[in-house]
Amino acid sequence: MGPEMLDITVIREHPQRIERALAKRAVHIDLTAFLALDENYRHGTTEVETLRAERKQISREIARLNPADPAAVAKRTEATELGTRLAALEEQLTALAAERQAFLDQLPNLPDEDVPTGGKGQNQVVREHGARPDFDFEPQNHVDLARRLGLIDYERGVKLGGTGNWVYRGNGALLEWALLNFFIETHVQDGYELILPPHLLTYQAGYTAGQFPKFAEDVFALEQGPAGPQRFLLPTSETALVNLHRDEVLAEAELPRKYVAYSPCYRREAGSYRAADRGTLRGHQFNKVEMFQFAHPDHSDAAHEELLTKAADLVEALGLHHRITRLAAEDTSASMAKTFDIEVWLPSIDGYVEVSSVSNARDYQARRGNIRYRPAAGKAAYVHTLNGSGLATSRLVPALLEQHQQPDGTVTVPAVLQRWLGCKSLTPAAPR
Repeated sequence: MGPEMLDITVIREHPQRIERALAKRAVHIDLTAFLALDENYRHGTTEVETLRAERKQISREIARLNPADPAAVAKRTEATELGTRLAALEEQLTALAAERQAFLDQLPNLPDEDVPTGGKGQNQVVREHGARPDFDFEPQNHVDLARRLGLIDYERGVKLGGTGNWVYRGNGALLEWALLNFFIETHVQDGYELILPPHLLTYQAGYTAGQFPKFAEDVFALEQGPAGPQRFLLPTSETALVNLHRDEVLAEAELPRKYVAYSPCYRREAGSYRAADRGTLRGHQFNKVEMFQFAHPDHSDAAHEELLTKAADLVEALGLHHRITRLAAEDTSASMAKTFDIEVWLPSIDGYVEVSSVSNARDYQARRGNIRYRPAAGKAAYVHTLNGSGLATSRLVPALLEQHQQPDGTVTVPAVLQRWLGCKSLTPAAPR
């Protein structure tokens, strides 16, 4: 029997509750057919187990008889007939199990009760931090600023990697690295263990994270297999981190396990010609620091709040006006029960862009990856998994450039980054 992404007992006992919860995501299903399939599967499992027990009993009886004894001959005939029936039933059960698993694999996580129904239009702004910058001059957009300051080479990025790529250079590269250093240093000081994961992951890693099989087309696959990508470039460190303790049972005293990882992220999606997507706002490769926790279910909500606070504190330390938004069910990743986005203000588009998603998967990923903990008393149970960008840089850099630009065309460097750049402001670079 394969993993159960949603608790199969809840599906059997409260199918209408499951249907209502998934309808919040605009996933409209009728579980009647699945429950009939599940009943056939359970009945078949019982039959197979019964026949296997009978075959063992007959084998024991044959072993006690003289091979020439007519009773032994009769028992062997009985065993052959039973074996034929058993093989046919096992074949049927395998088919039922595959059909049952295929259905379960496609089900997304159940959104929490307080997650709004609907799509982006139903997202709820929870709170705002700081004031929008008030310029007494004509502000420039981040693409023009980056070009004039010699921070990002968009044209050569396209020449090297095609559309959706760019090159950080000079102070732009130092700014990018300063952000990553600041994030990692802060998280390590807060007790998160630093992980540098492989950038190549296996199918099982994508399955545990909840990306496969349904979202296999979203990744850069290097090797294809019958089930999907056998190896692929990680789209986020979360995909690697959630698999650290796959098929393990953790001691209750070890929870929470807190990790932070740095990696480039590789996405098939790329930018467009829209102003809202230009520059580094959307591309095939970007850098991100990711926080992750394996938490006790009783402390899951507190862990979620911790991750959200940590990510927001980083944005605040950079002096950026931002807001926190609770995502509606259709806008929440299929693996997650609840997500808050941290969005920074980008003056050039008169809107906000997401720089961090902080999510709680509850036990959804743990069920897929068989990740459990053992209480001091009682049976092993599934952990809760949580993740949060801490932070993604490709949208922070545009926000830093636009929000911290000065009338003379320079850009003020946030105090927390100055020791890595060795300067207090970014000034125009000589043409290259």
